[in-house]
Amino acid sequence: MNRSEMIRSRIEAAINITDLLVRDDSHLHAGHAGAQAGGGHFYVRVVSPDFTDLTPIARHRLIYQAMGDAMRNDCIHALSIDALTPEET
Repeated sequence: MNRSEMIRSRIEAAINITDLLVRDDSHLHAGHAGAQAGGGHFYVRVVSPDFTDLTPIARHRLIYQAMGDAMRNDCIHALSIDALTPEET
């Protein structure tokens, strides 16, 4: 399983999603310190009814919780997040 698939799998397991986009943007950061260490740069767009009535910070926390240790073990260096409810799309 590659890193994009791992991100998708973890988010799908933890959050009730209606739409999910995972994009590897690592190529945009070639030469960056995080890229040299092997950590990837990713963008996710998560649409979920679970985000209803949550602040943007709370939404991001749910996603980071789903990622677990992947954010700490250099698998993922940076994660850019758009977290929306279905009504916000």
